[in-house]
Amino acid sequence: MQKRLEEFLHHLRLSRGLSQNTLESYRFDLQKYFEYLKQHKLSDLNSVTSEKVSGFIYSLLRKGLKPTSVSRHLSAIRTFHKYLLNEDYSNSNPAETIDSPKIGKRLPYTLTPDEMKKILEQPFAENDLGKRDKAILEFLYATGVRISELLNFKREGFLPEVSLVRIIGKGNKERFVPIGKKGIKAVRDYLNNSRPYLAKPSSEDIMFLNRRGKKLSRMGAWKIIKRYILLTGIKKRVTPHTIRHSFATHLLEGGADLRAVQEMLGHADISTTQIYTHIDREFIKQEHRDHHPREKPHK
Repeated sequence: MQKRLEEFLHHLRLSRGLSQNTLESYRFDLQKYFEYLKQHKLSDLNSVTSEKVSGFIYSLLRKGLKPTSVSRHLSAIRTFHKYLLNEDYSNSNPAETIDSPKIGKRLPYTLTPDEMKKILEQPFAENDLGKRDKAILEFLYATGVRISELLNFKREGFLPEVSLVRIIGKGNKERFVPIGKKGIKAVRDYLNNSRPYLAKPSSEDIMFLNRRGKKLSRMGAWKIIKRYILLTGIKKRVTPHTIRHSFATHLLEGGADLRAVQEMLGHADISTTQIYTHIDREFIKQEHRDHHPREKPHK
């Protein structure tokens, strides 16, 4: 088992580019799984049944582990057995049909299109920092990138001639995301009329710089976003991911294909993207009330 585990972790490191912390998380969860199998006199991974996997999952729940933690363990086990199957170390994946515990998903807070419009109008784009802030906000809303992806974004990834940006996301994975005319205009304005005055020899190719010519920190970017949200008077609870959540929600409300949004967000699993399909329930209910023949008020 230990030999297969090391081979599996090596495979994840090479094929997915996972961080050491993530690999250690896989190791921890699978070691716990192996201990359970050994307690039940199972030393051959090819003889593990779905009943044994279910037994391990229920043992975690009985110990009081949260559904999120149990689901993480099951995900690691599924991935491990899938690897064994693909490498011909096993004839089946006994974890494939095991359901994860039900998890109450918290819907992310979002801003309405009108609220986003107000925020985007706040920066005073007549000075260097104002142009930068305008570009940051337009870029975030136009592309839906993570804050970390914005901070590490380089000028070489800005491709206005094809209306795309090249993003390096989690696991060093590359994706191309569309950027619209307003986003392009704001970034070009910043590049031509602001960044040259902020840049220093040490700035390298980083797109968005602080006043000292260095890469913005996560806290620095959050302070910029929060400042303009406060200026609008919006009272909603807002986090650094709020604009990303709003980007996804507004696209889906407008009729965008779920898989296209998944690709833009850089989600490995479409189930992660599906959470946004639940956000606009009230919008859908209102549409039903307004347009269904049996619901329309009689004139």
